[in-house]
Amino acid sequence: MKAMIVDDEPLARRELRRLLAEFPWVETIAEAGNIAEAAAAIEVNAPELLFLDIKMPGGTGFDLLARLEHVPRVIFTTAYDDHAVQAFEVNALDYLLKPIEPERLAAALARARGPLPAASVPRPTQIVERLFIRDGARCWFVPLHEVSLIVAEGNYVRLHWREVRPLLGRPLSSLEERLDPQRFFRANRRQIINVEFIEEVEPGTSGQLHVQLRGGPEVEISRRQARIFKTLMSV
Repeated sequence: MKAMIVDDEPLARRELRRLLAEFPWVETIAEAGNIAEAAAAIEVNAPELLFLDIKMPGGTGFDLLARLEHVPRVIFTTAYDDHAVQAFEVNALDYLLKPIEPERLAAALARARGPLPAASVPRPTQIVERLFIRDGARCWFVPLHEVSLIVAEGNYVRLHWREVRPLLGRPLSSLEERLDPQRFFRANRRQIINVEFIEEVEPGTSGQLHVQLRGGPEVEISRRQARIFKTLMSV
């Protein structure tokens, strides 16, 4: 299994490599010490498993996950215990506190290697048709079929709905799994589009696509997602 370590402390990365040496089926293919470096390395190396610290220069481990188009399995490794609930909300396999105990690491890797335990298998999610959103002093019931664009802003999302842009306090990944896949499509790491609002599609110079949304902005579909989009839409 190809693994990557993301931690801003060189000693912590070295210690984790030492512990992982006891598991010959785990290959550490890359390391990173900050969010920007990690995002680039994940894109290039496509690890299957990510050992991820939470507090780092340039943002948190959650910020990194929000930037990724395809998220590998994640085991958080941190000195802080106050983010455990949020970690499992993004479907982390485990949450290991430093200094990491070999027995806890072995248990986490067992989850990564085999099928997910029954308690960790995501339950079938019900498609959300309407969201209640409170943004400051204002509240809305938003019919999602009227939302043209959903944009990640850190661990929040901004909905483009009619003439307003309410902010929803949840990460893009957690909302995406509840959206109707026949209507919504992940254009890139930060944006999900409602395909029913597409007015025009034009090819880009590097394999990406540019789509114009009705009454909204132009959105770029990344090169990787463009291949999927063309297959789904027969473009």
